[in-house]
Amino acid sequence: MKSQPAGFIARSANFLTRNAFVIAVAVAAAAGTWIANSAAAEKAVKLPPPAFDTPAAAQGPQTAVFAGGCFWGVQAVFQHTQGVLNAVSGYAGGKKETANYEAVGSGATGHAESVQVTYDPKQISYGKLLQIYFSVAHDPTQLNRQGPDRGTQYRSAIFFAGDSQKQVAERYIAQLEAAHAFPGKIVTQVAPLAAFYPAEAYHQDYATLHPQSPYIATFDLPKIANLKSTMPEVYREAPVLVAAAK
Repeated sequence: MKSQPAGFIARSANFLTRNAFVIAVAVAAAAGTWIANSAAAEKAVKLPPPAFDTPAAAQGPQTAVFAGGCFWGVQAVFQHTQGVLNAVSGYAGGKKETANYEAVGSGATGHAESVQVTYDPKQISYGKLLQIYFSVAHDPTQLNRQGPDRGTQYRSAIFFAGDSQKQVAERYIAQLEAAHAFPGKIVTQVAPLAAFYPAEAYHQDYATLHPQSPYIATFDLPKIANLKSTMPEVYREAPVLVAAAK
């Protein structure tokens, strides 16, 4: 695991929870009991595309905001998606004053760890992004949690920008529910986007910069692998990075 930026571990109790997991995994590995089926922690579900999608836009890049647990993995999935121009980790659902990792980690700000995806609608549609989001980016049946992370800041949520995105998201969820695509009920919130606040610099491109982190290896790298195996038509090997997009 690569070294963290100065003061990183002290940012919040939630990061300490992740570090506790890292330590536990390291101990298990040393004892010869590494989690052999780590990929099973992030099983992909091959879903049909939305029956209703947004029309191709001609006015240039569009944005979409998704929340699905820790933003490290969600960001990484979309960074490996063709047609995505940028994917930024951040916060949505709360106020500007509390849009920081320490405050959001309390679970009391209304924010969710989110990813703002900027994409070329001529290459990929909003509906296709939703298909990826539900198929490999997270488990939409987990309420206020994903994997080892617990709290409303890890909820499943789609923050829509306009009626078109709202309709596509709601219709797709209804489509998946009608098809019984998941063993449990989809709990994803569909809420208007008031504002998106980029997260601190040390959160950006995290999965790419720290692939040897046991947390990333266990919970996030399998997401990328699932994207490649289940949706190869949209997968790209080299991720688009926030640092490069600036």
